Amino acid sequence: MDSEQERELTLADIARLAGVGLGTASRALRGLPNVSPATRQKVLEVAERHDYVVSPDASQLKKGATGRVAVVVPHLSRWFFGEMVEGIESVLRQAGYDLLLYHVGNLQDRQSFFELLPARRKVDAVIVVGFPVEEAERQRLELMLGAQIVAAGGQHEVYPHVCIDDLKAGSQAMGHLLALGHRRIAMIEAIDPEQPRQPSGRSAAYHMALNDADIESDPALVVTTAWGIEQGSTAMAHLLSLAELPTAVYAHSDEVAFGAMRTIRDAGLRIPEDISIIGIDDHPHAALLHLTTIKQDVRRQGVLTAQMLLGLLRHDEIERSITLGTHLIVRRTTASPRNG
Repeated sequence: MDSEQERELTLADIARLAGVGLGTASRALRGLPNVSPATRQKVLEVAERHDYVVSPDASQLKKGATGRVAVVVPHLSRWFFGEMVEGIESVLRQAGYDLLLYHVGNLQDRQSFFELLPARRKVDAVIVVGFPVEEAERQRLELMLGAQIVAAGGQHEVYPHVCIDDLKAGSQAMGHLLALGHRRIAMIEAIDPEQPRQPSGRSAAYHMALNDADIESDPALVVTTAWGIEQGSTAMAHLLSLAELPTAVYAHSDEVAFGAMRTIRDAGLRIPEDISIIGIDDHPHAALLHLTTIKQDVRRQGVLTAQMLLGLLRHDEIERSITLGTHLIVRRTTASPRNG
């Protein structure tokens, strides 16, 4: 057995055996661009023949680079965040980056994360998913000199970001209900009680649509709750206690709508004959439950966010703000009001 087989090979050994430069070998093994297919295949064959495994710590050529990206999420169990992270991870994995997932489920977690991350210097970049970064948090992030910061799943004026237009999505939902002839429309407004309260485009769309239709807003028809199925169910129970029921309900998400649908049916009412309901997302279960909704492509947002980040890390010229479209999907939970 020769000496190269007796010791663990380095990236430099792989480059020498493949007859390429160190940088070319690194890019080939990490799936980065600017490597010809033939050269990439040659490097991969050498690495496979010698059982070489890319090390995020050892393979980075830029001083201080870690080969890791922090993805910060406020929730782990909700579908939206799982779908977003899957899209992000699929791109980062192919590029040879490791994903470090940070769960900041409440305000204390957020404060701890943003306070400690700059000192750790464990990552080359940070992706913030589904919540806006406040000024104090932004200042802490920017102490990480050279680290890139990208926002996903929410509008953000400071950092490069990928999102949908929540105001437009809400307007599409309300426009559909109004076009059907509904005038007594309730809104189940979803917020995150564990995070700082932020203006909601989905809520603004509700009030704007009513105003544009010359319908007086009734505060009793707006119920604010946390995101989730059970929360939607409880909010709907409150709406059903009103002396005059709404003819339609606009829910901020499909999961909230699912809970509301259960409560409506448990009360012996029919959907859409007695009450119409619409959500936002096109959750995987929305088609199964025949829910009319506003579709957004969450996984695509994750993919584009990761691609944007890789462009920043390569110092490419990138589009710093990407807003994906949304569109109405009509199923069986909306119809004209019976007395409309």
